[in-house]
Amino acid sequence: MKEKIGKGPTLTPILRLPDRPLSLSSDLISTPKFLFLSIPFILALGVFLVISELPDVIRDYQISQNPLALENGSVQNGRCTTHKGVFTTCEAHLSYQYQGQSYNSDVEVMFTDLHVGDYETDMVISADHPEMATISLGLDKLWNRIITLAAFALIFAGLGIGATFTGIRALLARRQLRQPAMLTPIPVEITGFNRSRGALSINYRDRIADDKTGRIALTIMRRGEEPLIIGQFKGKPVGLAVRHANAALPVLLDDRLNRLPLTDEERSVALAPFAPLLEAGQKQGLGRGRKAMAASLWKGLQVFLSVLLLFAVGAIGFWLWYVTTSDTQFQSPGMDINNAMPAPINAWGCEQLKKRFGHENAPFGCAAADFRSWK
Repeated sequence: MKEKIGKGPTLTPILRLPDRPLSLSSDLISTPKFLFLSIPFILALGVFLVISELPDVIRDYQISQNPLALENGSVQNGRCTTHKGVFTTCEAHLSYQYQGQSYNSDVEVMFTDLHVGDYETDMVISADHPEMATISLGLDKLWNRIITLAAFALIFAGLGIGATFTGIRALLARRQLRQPAMLTPIPVEITGFNRSRGALSINYRDRIADDKTGRIALTIMRRGEEPLIIGQFKGKPVGLAVRHANAALPVLLDDRLNRLPLTDEERSVALAPFAPLLEAGQKQGLGRGRKAMAASLWKGLQVFLSVLLLFAVGAIGFWLWYVTTSDTQFQSPGMDINNAMPAPINAWGCEQLKKRFGHENAPFGCAAADFRSWK
């Protein structure tokens, strides 16, 4: 018998494993049932978003190169919808005449905004290509729209690629576990768990061992099985796992070591150092871990709120620079932030801008009903 010591943030009993290669069952590493079903959906949603929004962005960019505002155009069925309080989509039907020719066009713009209330907009066409028309709101938010579309495309692509890579890695690890290899005990952080119909689904992460990989894995323990908890790490329970020499993901062990292909004698010897943990109520480790993870979630919420506060402070600082120092009134996202300010603050900001640019057209957020003069 060869003694192997699991390393971790707490004192870890010695796990005595046979000095021979061992193979493991492939079902000890699981993949979420929805994973491979979600990949085509995520990628299709991203492709649909790009296909539906990119032509409108390209059209408005071309219009912005030589825009011409039309006073006799008709903006019909205009409607804006805010989704999740973060991004907004506006659509309208445009009908107009230019140089004796009649035109009709449907436009849609998507952008990120914290604005509350109605939007005022006008019709703008391309002086070079009069068949291309849009709403002035689309031009005011052009860079906002470009950044928003790029961000959504990157998010969906990242989710799809990440899910694909995670699924492939789990499948390869399942295949590699069948090949006999030396096993090395390591501590792993249990990041989440859920009991359903007698089964225990456990997410764990290899981030504690000296040769940690940071990879996340999922395992499902059958009725009666519990993970072998050996301590806590940053408020979360720590389980004992084994690293298979050929597999990319470690395997979480149960408290009876039934997941290892050992003889009864080998299993008794391996479990002996853990008897004090089991007798002291080791099975309650997940219960304590649940409270610890709740505290960890609260800390995470505090970090999130701190980030929001920093963002708000940064936005206010940028707004102050925009209304008092910017060398142009048509600066985004300065216009968007100024427009989202409460009426008295917005009025003060517009007053500062008007002192420097009163002889020019007013920007979005400071424009009157004609979209040109100062309100």
